[in-house]
Amino acid sequence: MLSCLALAGTAYAEVKIALVAKSLGNGFFEAANVGAQQAAKELGDVKVIYTGPTTTTAEAQIEVLNGLIAQGVDAIAVSANDPDALVPVLKKAMQRGIKVVSWDSGVAKEGRQIHLNPSSNDLIGQMNIQLAADAVAALGLQKGDAAILSATPTSTNQNLWIAEMKKVLPKYPSVNLVTVAYGDDLSDKSYRETIGLLKTYPNLKVIISPSSVGIVAAAQAVKDQGKIGQVYVTGLGLPSEMAGAVKSGATKSFAIWNPIDLGYAATYIAYDLVKGKTKPTQANMGRLGQVQLDADGNGAMSKPFVYDASNIDQYSKIF
Repeated sequence: MLSCLALAGTAYAEVKIALVAKSLGNGFFEAANVGAQQAAKELGDVKVIYTGPTTTTAEAQIEVLNGLIAQGVDAIAVSANDPDALVPVLKKAMQRGIKVVSWDSGVAKEGRQIHLNPSSNDLIGQMNIQLAADAVAALGLQKGDAAILSATPTSTNQNLWIAEMKKVLPKYPSVNLVTVAYGDDLSDKSYRETIGLLKTYPNLKVIISPSSVGIVAAAQAVKDQGKIGQVYVTGLGLPSEMAGAVKSGATKSFAIWNPIDLGYAATYIAYDLVKGKTKPTQANMGRLGQVQLDADGNGAMSKPFVYDASNIDQYSKIF
């Protein structure tokens, strides 16, 4: 009887997966948590602990990670504020048997087992510049100045995307990149940086923000400065947060993948690592299928999708 009870207890043991955001209060990560909870419900024996720091710094994230290690979670799925600074604490986690996945914004390969990109970096970079070129054309111009409003200077994914944007710029002669600014994924700072860009570059026509926080703040600043119809804001954002910007005319179009799917996929990948089911060349993303992994454990979920006036109402009700 005791052995049967022991086996039953093992069969229903709960797998604790920590989904760690760059910062709390960010709609992108809250949507990812919705997907993570969906995955937990499907898997049945999973508890997802959604957490993160209140500021977008590596130091604050390290403090959160140390707390999770002390709790003895089975897996950590983290969107990193810094690719290298988190490596020591995540190495400690792995030494204690905790599986580590990075998603959205990656950790250096020494600090995790798998990294899930929301899309391929080159596709994201090209999409952002294509959107900027579309915005220039919508203004009736052959060429226009553009600025990038990023998150933090150390943000892994933002820097990779910016590098890819710069690579494809020669293919888009209508886009003249003048500078890169940083809003630190904070609404107030992103807003102030946008005001600064508009004043410093009076001929600015497009602001590209690959930050879901930055794009909303930039669109609001353009509206408040009376620049609608003169400057377009584009980049990566959430439909629910960008619907107003599209309708006001501050934004013509923008893109994003589904953050719900991203949190869902990261949870499935973390679960299979705990269960020892992941293969060296691919990982399971549940209803989203398999993701192919390269030699460094990197995979990409899907292509970015474009949102504009034709579909914003539909998708803004979802995320």
